[in-house]
Order: sequence, then C-alpha cells, then structure tokens
Amino acid sequence: MIATITLNPSVDKRYMVKNFNKNGVFRVHQVEVTAGGKGLNVARVIKQLGEPVVTLGFLGGANGEFIENELNKMGIVNLFTKIKGETRSCIAILSNDYSQTEILESGPKITKHEIDRFLNEYDNILKKSKIICASGSLPQNIPVDFYSELINRAKKENVKFILDTSGEALKYGLKSSPFLVKPNIQELQDITGVTINTERDLLKSVKILSQYTVEILVISLGSEGSIVMYNDKLYKVTVPKINAINSIGSGDSMIAGFAFAIARRFDFEKIINFASACGTANAMEKGTGMINLKNVEFIMENIVISKL
Repeated sequence: MIATITLNPSVDKRYMVKNFNKNGVFRVHQVEVTAGGKGLNVARVIKQLGEPVVTLGFLGGANGEFIENELNKMGIVNLFTKIKGETRSCIAILSNDYSQTEILESGPKITKHEIDRFLNEYDNILKKSKIICASGSLPQNIPVDFYSELINRAKKENVKFILDTSGEALKYGLKSSPFLVKPNIQELQDITGVTINTERDLLKSVKILSQYTVEILVISLGSEGSIVMYNDKLYKVTVPKINAINSIGSGDSMIAGFAFAIARRFDFEKIINFASACGTANAMEKGTGMINLKNVEFIMENIVISKL
C-alpha cells in the first residue's frame, strides 16, 4: 500500500474568464470546483494505476467535507485528521490568452492536539505502507521541519519516503535524506544558490544537492523532461512532444508513477520511463491528476533515456 500526505489541501476553483486583467469586473463563463492538493493528485493517479492508496493530512469545515465527499466518490481511503479550522480555498483564473492567475490561501491554523492526532495516525499507517508520498505546503502552526520528522519516523519502519515540497520545508526535509525528491529548476536554484542558465549550471547544482544523500534525485524540466540522479549516475530523460491540454498536476502524476513503479519493483530505467510517462500523460487530460493508460504506454515507447 502507498500512503499520500497532503497537510494543506484545498478546494480548488478554476474560473474561465475572457480577457482577464486587473482592475476590471468580469463574468465567469465556466467554473470548475475540485478537491485540490498535490498529495490528492498523487492519490488519484495511484488509484487509477490500481495500487491500494490511503490519504492523510488535515481537513476541516465545509471545505473539508467537500474534499471528503470527493475522495469517497473516487473510492480513495480517507484517513485525514479532522480539525476545528476551515480547509483553505485556492482560485485559478484562466483567460483566453492562455494566461493563468492564482490566488492561494495560506491554510488553517493547526493546534498541537491536532498535530498529535495526525502523528498517531501516521505511525499506525507506517506499519502497513511500502511508500509514503508527502506533497505540498505546510498549513499555519506546523513546524517548518515537520517533513523531516515524518521522514525520520518512516526510516525507523524501513518505509521509503518521497518528498515533493519547496522552500524551507524542502531544505529541512533534505537534511533527513528522504528516498526521493523532485525539485524543479526554481526550487533547485533556491536550495543551492546557483543561477541556472546552462546545462553546466544545472549539473553543478545537482552535484551540490547530492550531498544530502537522497537515493533518487529528480530535477523536473517541465515539457523538456527531467534529469535523474541515482547511485551517482546521471540520466537525461527526454519526453515526446504531445498535445498538452492541462499541465497542472503533471509533477504530481510523475510522483505517483515513481511511487507505483518503486512499489512494483521495476528496474531503475523502467521506473524513470514509467514515472515520466505518467507525468506527460496528465498534460493530455483536461482533469488534474488524471491519466489515460493507453497514453502512458504510447509515451513510454517514445521516451529517450540517456546517461550523462
């Protein structure tokens, strides 16, 4: 079984607005409301792949009830800790010129009692899980080194921990050496202090990050693929050109692909191939955290993996 952690989920609202810009009044011609949060996207894809998955984190208020109902509809096991605060909302405004404006709430304040209840549930699920995937930001009052604590607890149970976050939460998490991390270029620059303009800059940054003894390091390059480091070997992954409809959630789908392939004990190059195909396949779907298995198979046949 794979467990996903979304400490700061949200109700995501996507507004389709023609000719949107600031200082105006606009009518929305299409609205989409979904259960949001990077870990929930990961769980959706793992569920589609046919692997047992459970979700953990914090949920509260009417927004929390909405997310819980959506998880039930998808048949995803919900082990979220109930809180007194209200789960946040996040708004994305998409215009016909392909621009996107995002408005993200910071999330509720979590009490010490609620943190303790979460940790109790987490310790129980560690005894049943092969892999933990923790994704996204931290809500208010959660210690910045919280992911580090979760990683250390997972290690004691010999459970692999995949971390996909940013900022200080990522810096502290790296100190506990998670099994896999997947920063993008901006996050890599923030961590290493190296401005990345060339492939040489990129490789220099990867070398700096390797000091944290992460077993698998994945540097996301968006539509250009990724750089993967494993056992001191570097791989360049080039994905095929596709008709991209919605790239939101592609990184989460890639994480789901890694978790699934690692759980199924694929050989390493197949792990990279499968995870990259899942991430790319998500961009071909209108929904976030959605894949078509036929597309995954096609993309796998057209991915090029080369050693650097």
